[in-house]
Amino acid sequence: MKFQLPNTQAAMPVKPSGWQSRPWGGFQALKEKGRFKVRHLVVTPGASLRLQSHFHRAEHWIVVSGSGRVVVDGDTKDIYENESILIPIGIVHSLENHGKVDLHLIEVQTGAYLGEDDIVVHEAASVN
Repeated sequence: MKFQLPNTQAAMPVKPSGWQSRPWGGFQALKEKGRFKVRHLVVTPGASLRLQSHFHRAEHWIVVSGSGRVVVDGDTKDIYENESILIPIGIVHSLENHGKVDLHLIEVQTGAYLGEDDIVVHEAASVN
């Protein structure tokens, strides 16, 4: 009997071009022009984005698949497929994937400045 190692390459999902890995999952920039940027975000089960705010941009998150829990300006809300949430400029917010499958979102950023350094990290209590 011949021993054969499993084909780990087939089991590994291929990340799209431009994929940026993060501790909570990752994202891919889809389009950026002038005062808007569109990204595909994936938040893995049990992971969360830190509590944050932005000086120069608003964000609109649209859930494509999965579910999550958002905190926006102190209010907690569960969001599901085909739902969205608007985060105005300067508002403290966070996102957690409390489900069992990846949370896929489309994020639309709008504002005068859309750089990754436009972020203020806040002390986080649990999103629960």
